[in-house]
Amino acid sequence: MMKKRTTLTRRDFVRAAGAATATFMIVPRHVVAGAGVTPPNERLNIAGIGVGGMGAGDIGAVAPDNNIVALCDVDLNRSAETFKKFPNARPYRDFRKMFDEMEKEIDAVIVATPDHCHAVAAMAAIKRGKHVYCEKPLAHSVDEVRQLMKAARQHKVVTQLGNQGHSYETIRLFCEWIRDGAIGSVHTIHAGCAAVNSGIDRLSHLKERHPVPPTLDWDLWLGPAQYRPYHPAYLPGSWRGWVPFGNGTVGDWTCHVVDPVFWALDLGAPATIQAAVKNYDPKTQGDAFPKGEVITYEFPAKGKRGPVTLHWYSGTERIPRPKEMEADEKDVETGAVVLGDQGTIIYGSHGAGGVRIIPQKKMDEYKRPPKTLPRVKEHHWDWLQAIRNGTKAGSDFDSYGGPLTEIALLGVIAIRMAGTKLKWDAKRMRFANSKEANQLLNPPYRSGWKL
Repeated sequence: MMKKRTTLTRRDFVRAAGAATATFMIVPRHVVAGAGVTPPNERLNIAGIGVGGMGAGDIGAVAPDNNIVALCDVDLNRSAETFKKFPNARPYRDFRKMFDEMEKEIDAVIVATPDHCHAVAAMAAIKRGKHVYCEKPLAHSVDEVRQLMKAARQHKVVTQLGNQGHSYETIRLFCEWIRDGAIGSVHTIHAGCAAVNSGIDRLSHLKERHPVPPTLDWDLWLGPAQYRPYHPAYLPGSWRGWVPFGNGTVGDWTCHVVDPVFWALDLGAPATIQAAVKNYDPKTQGDAFPKGEVITYEFPAKGKRGPVTLHWYSGTERIPRPKEMEADEKDVETGAVVLGDQGTIIYGSHGAGGVRIIPQKKMDEYKRPPKTLPRVKEHHWDWLQAIRNGTKAGSDFDSYGGPLTEIALLGVIAIRMAGTKLKWDAKRMRFANSKEANQLLNPPYRSGWKL
């Protein structure tokens, strides 16, 4: 039996992307400047893992001032335009093969695969001392998050979660207003996203058998997930609605929408999590996420602030309309309503976009405080500058992006345990009152895969 190829030949590349071939010499930074040194103006050698969809945008964002030296994707159709745009980058299907062949030529890696492959790809890079930018959520399980946080610390690499709103001006304004007491003491947050990431309507179709497209390596696409036959219901973007591959709407959007309050209030870890779900039975429909849910998180008092309750609304469950909104204003469909004992703030989906105090009269009367938080140019830029300066990026895995992702993934577990109020012990990484929920913290990998 012939061994399956995981490196793309130039012929494969041309067929998939229609690109002209070219060659050039890759010079890693340590050859130019000496080990451990990254001059401020030097071009970094960057590789991409998962370069269709969000990955294409991420690669495009870092390309102008850096070298894109390798691109890896299991779906040649989805990634064709990116391969075509960067013909000098070496093309791969298997990131493990890429690292085996190019480890010494890569400085940093962007990971933008489906959620279930985030951790294995990011960890492979971190263990080789590569700086990592990973799309949100950081991982597919709480245990993966904790392991990535630990590895990033140990290997002293610069990391950044891809919640790009964290670098916006508006999230900094929100934090400054909250800390200035613009609405008094915050006690309740209603946050959510109206997107429906659910495969529930297609569960009955999974018995159908479909040929694997010739441009897709299905086995590599599955990665550490347990094997199952290919079905077009899973991809390209619909994997978000399937439990083995995605994290539903709460997993896809918490890192954007909850980010502002997580930062401003220093929320930390919740003490309890409970989900309310309609028309969903995780025992018979557990392969898919429901069309909507309400998840309630209770955060204990911390520092000078009191306890905070966060209600998350996904899909068909919508954020309640605050009484302070003007009659002609649209409901907040993706974003948050933040309630304090002296007022209300609303904001939109990314980085507290459109942040304002309501009603408008209160916004007009509010005397804005001085800007106290550092401003950054852009999210990818923040990561690249941190690499060059030897500092931390704003949403690094260890101190920020990992703990933020954990909130999302605890919500995923709550959906699977709908109706049960789970008591979370963050230090011990376990639920105090549910052995079943604890088993969901670290789902087993398929044979041949490990962190």
